[in-house]
Amino acid sequence: MHAPSNLRGIVAMLLAVGFFSLMDGGLKQLAGHYPPMQVAALRGLSGLPLVLAWVAATGSVMGLMKVRWRLHLLRAALSIVMLSAFAFALRQMPMTSAYAIFFVAPLLITALSVPMLGETVGPRRWTAIGLGLVGVLVVLRPTGEGLFGWAGLAVVVAAAGYALSAILVRILHRTDSGQSMVFWMLVMTAVGASALAWPGWVPLRASDAWVIAGVGVTGFLGQVAITEAFRSGEASVVAPFEYSALAWGLGLDLLIWGVLPDGWTFFGAGIIVASGLYLVHRERVLGQRPAG
Repeated sequence: MHAPSNLRGIVAMLLAVGFFSLMDGGLKQLAGHYPPMQVAALRGLSGLPLVLAWVAATGSVMGLMKVRWRLHLLRAALSIVMLSAFAFALRQMPMTSAYAIFFVAPLLITALSVPMLGETVGPRRWTAIGLGLVGVLVVLRPTGEGLFGWAGLAVVVAAAGYALSAILVRILHRTDSGQSMVFWMLVMTAVGASALAWPGWVPLRASDAWVIAGVGVTGFLGQVAITEAFRSGEASVVAPFEYSALAWGLGLDLLIWGVLPDGWTFFGAGIIVASGLYLVHRERVLGQRPAG
């Protein structure tokens, strides 16, 4: 792939990270007033009108029914767990800290690709995965004053759910369209999370309407941008720019909530990011080797 396409992919990835970070900021704001499951429901419901318009505009309505329903249902269940767990964590910790732990997801995707996809992971990449998990322990610090607790564990659960969902996307991509994957995940997440949240549903405040709308718009634009990023550029080139979320989290924490994580959190995040970057590097090296 040529450099101009990679540049387009990098710009799209930076935009995607920015939109998703703003969406997470909205989720954190909502998590202060509503139960985590209701926040997950609002995330799904707020994005439905835009996704419906997108599917109609791309003329892919007819292809929505030709899907592997069991895998879509499983992916939606993982989405509900991931969103509610992440909302629970954001209610209690800075975005930067949550992102630092969540960045273990790419390492989990690589590890899970062995049993679930039959891929081969060499000793160098296993070492990188192990070091990344050490970085998570540095951030959590279960024996000290770290983030170990329900909030920290909730981010780990969210990261695991995201990793499993990403593996399912790679399986679904063989038979189902991108539009169907986005559409059904959002619809099923909205319906499932709303049903689970209904018994403890808290009436929506009028002042939160703009936050809910913002979550829907930024979530949709982030999804479009990240799709464009991986469509235009090489995955090994654009993927490292996902880590720019740390800068977004730091900025939002300072500007809106006036908080900062401690030095150990940054140190642990550095280990996790370095491990992830090394995995991307190894993927690129292995991808350039001739077959056989």
